[in-house]
Amino acid sequence: MAETKYIFVTGGVSSSLGKGIIAASLAKLLQARGFRTTIQKLDPYINVDPGTLNPYEHGECYVTEDGAETDLDLGHYERFLNVNTSQANNVTTGRIYQSVIEKERRGEFLGKTVQVVPHITNEIKERIQILGKKKEYDIVITEIGGTVGDIESLPYIEAVRQLKWELGDENALVIHLTLVPFLSAAGELKTKPTQHSVKTLMESGLKADILVCRTEHELSDDIRRKLAIFCNVRQEAVIQSIDAPTIYDVPNLMLKEGLDTVTLKKLDLPDETTPNLEQWNKFLDRHKNPKAEIRIGLIGKYVELQDSYKSILEAFIHAGAENEVKVIVESIHSEFINENTIKNKISHLDGVLVAPGFGERGIEGKIDAVQFARENKLPFLGICLGMQMAVIEFARNVLQLKGANSTEMDEATKHPVIDIMEAQKNITHMGGTMRLGAWDCHLKEGSTIFNVYGKADIKERHRHRYEYNNKYKEQLEKAGMLSTGINPETGLVEVVELKDHPWFVGVQYHPEYKSTVASPHPLFVAFVKAAYEHSKNKA
Repeated sequence: MAETKYIFVTGGVSSSLGKGIIAASLAKLLQARGFRTTIQKLDPYINVDPGTLNPYEHGECYVTEDGAETDLDLGHYERFLNVNTSQANNVTTGRIYQSVIEKERRGEFLGKTVQVVPHITNEIKERIQILGKKKEYDIVITEIGGTVGDIESLPYIEAVRQLKWELGDENALVIHLTLVPFLSAAGELKTKPTQHSVKTLMESGLKADILVCRTEHELSDDIRRKLAIFCNVRQEAVIQSIDAPTIYDVPNLMLKEGLDTVTLKKLDLPDETTPNLEQWNKFLDRHKNPKAEIRIGLIGKYVELQDSYKSILEAFIHAGAENEVKVIVESIHSEFINENTIKNKISHLDGVLVAPGFGERGIEGKIDAVQFARENKLPFLGICLGMQMAVIEFARNVLQLKGANSTEMDEATKHPVIDIMEAQKNITHMGGTMRLGAWDCHLKEGSTIFNVYGKADIKERHRHRYEYNNKYKEQLEKAGMLSTGINPETGLVEVVELKDHPWFVGVQYHPEYKSTVASPHPLFVAFVKAAYEHSKNKA
């Protein structure tokens, strides 16, 4: 292909309609036809990145291989496409303004008055085209965060208007995702919200080429015709996105609706192949037709909002399908775990995962959960903070180091079995300063973790400031907590496991970030398998 094609996905009427899933589904269909496709997200908030956002505010912070802290939609992109994203795949308004202001300070604008148009919009256009100019992709899909009409989204919409005009209609198109609500009192679907949303988009100088309509009920031909007439799109470009049992059904639904076909036609691209979704559909079949079910307890402190642990929940879906079992995840708030409640909350489970997090709230509940899993031989997986809690619990209850803790929770602890990393001690800024991205890890042969990966050297993604304190390593290992994964460069312990336990693993890294439909993460696959074996032995 001579030029990279650009697709812009905007949203209207309401947030949380699923722009990211529609973008990922279209990308999957185009990829399955042989086109090299990637997706990027433009977020309108002023934070430089999501790294400092509370999970209650924005869901989980996703981390890429090259260490970018990004919006959780990038997780969907990777899970659908099985292709790594990067720093260039997520841009926020904060980053845009930061870059423009730095250029102004360096004198790059030659004394000009710096304005939203053209300086901010030019910066946005440059960021949009970074991936396309690398010549690695045939198609770049750009999801614009927020909804049309939001004040903070206006510079992005204006930048897309300019870029679409500069590139030409055959090289760029706009997909507008909107809502067609069903009013039960009237007993009918209403198109007016979509009409108003498209009108608002047109007032900004941007025309929708394709309408994707979220709906709870089938769209009739009459409704599609009405939307086509009022919204200036062809009827074939009015795409129904009906509620689906799982996000992984959406690519097939979009295939049935012809979203990929309409897209290729508008971009003047060949429509000569049929998407190869054989592997995808095999996964779906296993996911929807499990041979058994297990219950895993997800012990965390943000469990009220499922998006806080989105990658973990999706990794369980991938691993469940791989094992042909349904993983029922019970979200358990660690603040409500204590010696009086723990048996009732955990004893019926087939496995326990203690989740990542920051800060001291709910910590003692996590430690109690680790102790229960250790003493009752329940399959256990600790991720990041969860691994650190396993070390603290073992130090307190096996080594009898009274008050053992992390200096994150207690700076004055006599036994800092978890301590701040040396490289972090002089850092004052919070954003983007943790140990981030993929780091090497060497696994000890013969260990549980070595058997999980089937090799000695791995690379996994990190997001943390505190680490296992090597001063206690000898004591911990003698008592039975083995250090089986080590960073070869720093000596940082990245994996611990118990000698006398059926399946007990804690990892400092985040395996959930690398689990995809095509490549379920081996650690989750092994954990689910261990939980399934436990359930059979328990029965």
